[in-house]
Amino acid sequence: MRWALTALSAAALAACGGGSPSNELPRGIKEIGTTQYPAATVGTGTTAAAQDLLTGGIGKTGLGAAAPPAYADPANPTAAELRRNALYSNYRGILDPSANGGYGLLYGPNVTAQGQVTAGEGLIPGRESVAVLDDGTGRKQTVIAVLVPDSFNPGNPCIVLGPSSGSRGVYGAIGTAGEWGLKKGCAVALTDAGKGVGLHNLADDTVNKIDGTRATRTAAGMLSIFAASLSDAARAAYNAAFPNRIAIKHAHSQQNPEKDWGRDTLAAGRYALYVLNARYGTVANPVPFTRSNTLVIAGSASNGGAASLRAVEQDDDGLIDGVVASEPVTEMPTRAGYGVQLGGVAVPGYGKTLAEYTTYGNIYQPCAALAPAAALTESSLYNYIGSANMTARANARCDGLAAKGLVSGATRDDRATDALNKLHAFGWTAENDSMHNAHYGLGNGPILSAMYTMAYGRFAANDNLCRASFAAVNASGDVVAATPTALAQSFATANGTANGTPAAVVYNDSVGGAKAWQFAVSPSTGVADFGLDNALCQYALVSGLDPVSGAALTAASTPTKAQSDAVRVGVAEVLHNANLRGKPAIIVAGRSDALVPVNNNARAYTALNRTLEGASSRLRYIEVLNGQHFDAFLPFPGFDTRFVPLHPYFNQAMDAMYAYLKSGTALPASQVVRTTPRGGTPGAAPAITAANVPPFANLPAQADQIGFSGSSLNVPN
Repeated sequence: MRWALTALSAAALAACGGGSPSNELPRGIKEIGTTQYPAATVGTGTTAAAQDLLTGGIGKTGLGAAAPPAYADPANPTAAELRRNALYSNYRGILDPSANGGYGLLYGPNVTAQGQVTAGEGLIPGRESVAVLDDGTGRKQTVIAVLVPDSFNPGNPCIVLGPSSGSRGVYGAIGTAGEWGLKKGCAVALTDAGKGVGLHNLADDTVNKIDGTRATRTAAGMLSIFAASLSDAARAAYNAAFPNRIAIKHAHSQQNPEKDWGRDTLAAGRYALYVLNARYGTVANPVPFTRSNTLVIAGSASNGGAASLRAVEQDDDGLIDGVVASEPVTEMPTRAGYGVQLGGVAVPGYGKTLAEYTTYGNIYQPCAALAPAAALTESSLYNYIGSANMTARANARCDGLAAKGLVSGATRDDRATDALNKLHAFGWTAENDSMHNAHYGLGNGPILSAMYTMAYGRFAANDNLCRASFAAVNASGDVVAATPTALAQSFATANGTANGTPAAVVYNDSVGGAKAWQFAVSPSTGVADFGLDNALCQYALVSGLDPVSGAALTAASTPTKAQSDAVRVGVAEVLHNANLRGKPAIIVAGRSDALVPVNNNARAYTALNRTLEGASSRLRYIEVLNGQHFDAFLPFPGFDTRFVPLHPYFNQAMDAMYAYLKSGTALPASQVVRTTPRGGTPGAAPAITAANVPPFANLPAQADQIGFSGSSLNVPN
């Protein structure tokens, strides 16, 4: 713990034989620039002078508004406008921005670090330094933004590391690590961890630049976030065969960025120290801040939580003091040597990787969503997608699975129930049942199954892995050209995935011509079934087996053995080791998380960590009942009545970690937190209160304590 360490002066270091220190830019870092954001007033935020570090100048009111701030010229947004709107969309993309859901009361810019609700807008003035971490090729291009609030206290220095959630850009953790750290007066080191909004429109050869604006690949040069590694001839040939396609950085960078998430997070921390020393260093003491005297907490959600844990696992220099990971994607290296129990009973499936459970779920989820036990009547598939044919296509998926011997049952309900049971055996829980409908309806399975297999295998944009590609589509699912305005605004609107803004997942081999996944007709079935053949191909890449016959893949199969081998090599590169080096850590997860199931992630990681570190482990696990992965879904009908936000527990975990590191306050015990959903009418749930989301306790009741039975984590019912 770092309680009262002070910086050594340059003279003292020299006297100790250490020589004169100097503030060196970390290796591989290229600075882009620093901007002062005074945040004097809440304004339109169209210029840097009207912005701030947290809200882009629009404050609590602007972040809570249903519509983003307008552009002076929507077809040609400025870099300042794109920054402002990226802060808006990234904040709202991971938090519930509704007043009834807790925004402005339990969290938000107007809520102080001490939890006091104010009438202010919560603007935070300070300086933002942007840099890029690259490997010398111009292809890695990890973007880092270090935010130093004016409230930063050089006498009490702290840094919060905030790698982005999902595939988001550099501001992806602004609502989690960003808001918490800035309110605390800490410098915040945000990074996209090699993901981000890098959309290369192959038709016109335009790309996103680091400042968010668009340019041709040639004009952008080394300021491009991402450009596909295709020659002009290869791009022209691909455009002729597959017009209007879009390459996406996370999927097509051929870097397998996930393998570097931890090291990218550490690099962001080292750059933050450089920025602070450049700002506050003097001739007499050019390096006042070091890892020895500066408190460093890594804290983020989802993929950002995974990056934070991985950073601690890889922290050979001891930069990080503590870590908080909310709903992290923990890529488990093994299922041996540990177990997971619920109420003393071993769970049937645990410890699988993202590649495994995502591609497996993509096969069975649309059928399982039709099971009586999975009913979410107020939020059906067709309600989310906007097409009354969605249920018919889910029925067709069940029929196709039955015809291939992958589910059994004489009726639709029987087949759907069998599909649901298969998901249970693969790690999902009964608490996830009602979530499968919306998760598949929103495309999580098709999007992630396509993107991650491409990323793991380092496939190029023109490889069409499993006959999939990305493009803008119309209301009928046909490929169309992305509009210039959509591309121009993509830095602020896109989240780094193929979620339709503007790129969507396209199945090139759909009968009758390429179609978006929602409309895809499988060649083997001849019906619209969400592209069953595509889903089977993606799971085969991960398993190495034909999912229908069980036979090993060959050079002549689809996919080929070589393609599968490449994917599995990539998966092996991203595995965690669960050794946190004795560092204090808090994992927060929602039991109802259907995207990142706790059995395959938080529970499994906690169990493996204990087998490695034993009783000396300082990892604490907080499991929240009625919590699911996307707080941003909570305003939707059915979500508002059934689920509670996880974000208040992330904030509480950060508070607990800070108190432990600064004052020695005991870490909370691992526990289940029993929340109370808001209930009421779907779409009109009553306003949340603190009683709905009680805090976790330092010493929970015996019935709520998470413990161990031998080498198995035991979570109470």
